[in-house]
Amino acid sequence: MIRAIALVFVGGAAGAVIRELLMLGVPTARDGFVWSIFVGNVVAAFVLGLVNGLNSRQAIQADTNLFLGTGLTGGLSTFSSLAYATFVLLSTSELRASVGVVYASANLVVGFVLVMAGLKIGESLGAKNNQA
Repeated sequence: MIRAIALVFVGGAAGAVIRELLMLGVPTARDGFVWSIFVGNVVAAFVLGLVNGLNSRQAIQADTNLFLGTGLTGGLSTFSSLAYATFVLLSTSELRASVGVVYASANLVVGFVLVMAGLKIGESLGAKNNQA
């Protein structure tokens, strides 16, 4: 149990640091679209799908799943920042409100598509790994 908590803790810390680096390095668009949060969320969605796909084929160890799937992706993605950025966009102006709708929708749709893609790739890689 302590090992699992430590893996999630270290993975989460790494994901949070990566997210902060994204927030410092990726500028927000002039129209208010917060690219840093979007990139963090959709990359985390893909990695989570990939890790779960690999895990479903038993191609990775449980520790790897905890570190990457729970820790890293949990620290990298941020629903609270997504919700806050969307709120700010929706409450600023009509133009920013339309950007807010696109922003929230894009996070959900692209994130969903990338989770599915990650799952398929992970399952495929895991199946190849099991055949070898």
